[in-house]
Amino acid sequence: MNTPTKRISPLRQRMIEDMRIRKLEPKTQSGYIRAVRHFTVWFARSPDQASAEDLRLFQLHLIDQGVSPITINATQTGLRFFFEITLDRPEVTGKMRPVRVAQRLPVVLTREEATRLIDATRNLKHRAALSVAYGAGLRASEVVGLKVSDVDSKRMVLRVDQGKGRKDRYALLPPVLLTRLRGWWRYARAQGKVLPDGWLFPGQDPMEPMSTRQLNRAVHEAATAAHIDKRVSMHSLRHAFATHLLEQKEDIRTIQVLLGHKKLETTALYTHVATATLSQVISPLDTTRPT
Repeated sequence: MNTPTKRISPLRQRMIEDMRIRKLEPKTQSGYIRAVRHFTVWFARSPDQASAEDLRLFQLHLIDQGVSPITINATQTGLRFFFEITLDRPEVTGKMRPVRVAQRLPVVLTREEATRLIDATRNLKHRAALSVAYGAGLRASEVVGLKVSDVDSKRMVLRVDQGKGRKDRYALLPPVLLTRLRGWWRYARAQGKVLPDGWLFPGQDPMEPMSTRQLNRAVHEAATAAHIDKRVSMHSLRHAFATHLLEQKEDIRTIQVLLGHKKLETTALYTHVATATLSQVISPLDTTRPT
């Protein structure tokens, strides 16, 4: 018995083609489609019939529903693409307004906590992967995207192929990290888990990389085992990398390059959490005479 295939509307097909032309990432495409679908369900008509006032009312609906500012802004981005690119009706989005997102400082692990976290990981692959996140400051997606050939032991760098923003860059490969990667590689090669020039951290199928979800699950399990009460994720190790470099007096522009940040302002966020740097500042109260 043949399973009936779900028919895609001409509008949705056109939007998909427009996104493909611009080579948007699959995750971005899914988000844009989800935004238009959400609006269409609320609008209860074909979205190409919407007016600027309809989009304004939809934003009010999202706010009344308690939707987070980040989600509202992401929804607006998807709708802007649909109306401005696919429908060529830029005037319709004129009444949508981005919502200000509250800036929150990241939770940063101390050096001792980062070490405990990695040491608490009993799985050799997970320990090596977490060591990459902290030792080189890579994002979770960049860690799982590494291939064996990306480890350049002669130049002591890791090649990050098409990181965030589709940019290539080189990251640090400290000696301790190289030793851990070699230990994992020897073990995995003997077990037939790593293919020549294949993924450095493969999933159960060596032809596919492990998922970021698996990696985050490993971090949470390690945090529990290490008795770390802070909210921890893979990104916590990247935050710790940047903060600890700043506390070592490394140049902030060098840190920007290592992290792959497009804007210096993004990297400058870590100046607010580098407590070792703040502790060296002498308060004017300490210069007054005790009474």
